[in-house]
Amino acid sequence: MICGGIFDLATKEKRLEELAQQSERPEVWNDQKKLQKINKEKSDLEKIVGQWKELNSRVEDGLVLLEMIQAEKDEKSFEELKNESNILKNIVRDLEIKKLLGDELDPNSAYLSINAGAGGTEACDWAEMLLRMYAKYAADHGYKVEVLEMSDGEGAGIKSATLLIEGPYAYGYLKAESGVHRLVRISPFDSNARRHTSFAGIFVWAEVDDEIKIEIKTEDLKVDTYRASGAGGQHVNKTDSAIRMTHIPTGIIVQCQSQRSQHANRDKAMKMLKAALYEREMTERNKKKEAMESSKKAAEWGSQIRSYVFQPYQLVKDHRTSHETNQVQKVMDGQIDEFIESYLKSNVKSG
Repeated sequence: MICGGIFDLATKEKRLEELAQQSERPEVWNDQKKLQKINKEKSDLEKIVGQWKELNSRVEDGLVLLEMIQAEKDEKSFEELKNESNILKNIVRDLEIKKLLGDELDPNSAYLSINAGAGGTEACDWAEMLLRMYAKYAADHGYKVEVLEMSDGEGAGIKSATLLIEGPYAYGYLKAESGVHRLVRISPFDSNARRHTSFAGIFVWAEVDDEIKIEIKTEDLKVDTYRASGAGGQHVNKTDSAIRMTHIPTGIIVQCQSQRSQHANRDKAMKMLKAALYEREMTERNKKKEAMESSKKAAEWGSQIRSYVFQPYQLVKDHRTSHETNQVQKVMDGQIDEFIESYLKSNVKSG
């Protein structure tokens, strides 16, 4: 065993045994929601434990191969070992990042909202570019994406969109993206080819299960129905069944138009609202108001967490961690892992 202590393997294996015992109880079999929750936690833990065991096995095989190389001076086997070493580094890196995800809601799926900020048509186009970036990130990580609502921009792009990104630790990773994202480029909408600056706000909150009780009083809730008209193709329903919910005391607004029936959209919107209220409550309880405030700042100059410069040079820079890269196209293709990891590591240092 090479690094079991670092990743707390014994605790995870003990928890797996507890979950296996729980799933065999008759009362659990009669409660499908509870069974699903147990099975989800069990599946997530099995993946992590399996990944660690694979790492351990491959390291031991590599050590055997190294002994053979040293004895036989085999250059071909040495190249094979170098390739294997790079693979193992990536596995260790993934496990190290998962170790940073220790908050209660980190293993959950995530809601991600995108809102065009200052910049008019440019900002709406930028919001749609970010939508594509997060969709590609989710696809690359095996997450399922559902477009819950989307509204068109005037002339191009989108004014707003809300996604449900389902998969293990989606919230743990994507919470790093909450804040204002700034774009600098030569505008394709400007006949004089001038440089423009655009903004879009991203807000991420965790999906919570039905066992978490959030009380919402009827008099505190305003519910509007409207016709969906977003540029979502087959993902967006174009009927009067779309739902917009406003929680009056907090000003939180959620929308859903992904389902065919008003009732189904209402259920999804209510779940979204409860999750947003729970996120707010947890933030206040843990006294992390600064993070919430920064993610809610106006989408304009001076408040961005990350800048994406396309011209006159190419650079993506996170202003919280100073992490940067000139591989702009890769970032826009969803390769944002380094930014997320840098944020998670800096949070541990400052926490």
